Amino acid sequence: MTMIRSTKSLLALTALASLSGCISFAAKPPASLLTLTSATTLPVNQTQSSSTAPTITIQVPAVAQSIAGVRIPVQASQTSIAYVAKAQWVEPPARLFARLLSDTIPPRTGRIVLSSAQSFSDPGAVLSGEIRSFGVDAGTNMAVVAFDGSLIRSTGKVVEKRRFEARVPVSAIAAGPVGVALNQAANQVAVEVADWVGR
Repeated sequence: MTMIRSTKSLLALTALASLSGCISFAAKPPASLLTLTSATTLPVNQTQSSSTAPTITIQVPAVAQSIAGVRIPVQASQTSIAYVAKAQWVEPPARLFARLLSDTIPPRTGRIVLSSAQSFSDPGAVLSGEIRSFGVDAGTNMAVVAFDGSLIRSTGKVVEKRRFEARVPVSAIAAGPVGVALNQAANQVAVEVADWVGR
């Protein structure tokens, strides 16, 4: 009886091993992952001090479900969304864009960006908002980044709101061209947000 059970177990393991090369329970990752790179950064070794410079806390923006993950949406029509094949962000766009703002705002405004832990007692100005678009418009072959910003300046509790949008042509709806165009559009929006914050 023990011999029969051992034989059955061995056969089952052999069958599973032979199937492992044919079946995948997760999507195959792309050859490379996309990210955003700031076109404006602080010089290396430059020291900033909150004793002489104003501060700002940047919150991770809210996003719609279509851009909450790591895939890149393509607005195929007014009522349908597809995704760019074999294209994936290294992390969700909301975090990438928040980091891009954190890299862009200091050199353009002189403000110091605080982490959530550092901002607990005094956050300085607070920038939040919602990313409305972060993908491709198939009808125009444009990469589109749209951000609704909300800003509370450190001088009071008045909330300022402003919408920003950048559109950059894409040569093809494929991972490489779309990644480059979205990086350019995101940097354009980040610069405009920084200039708004620095007024």
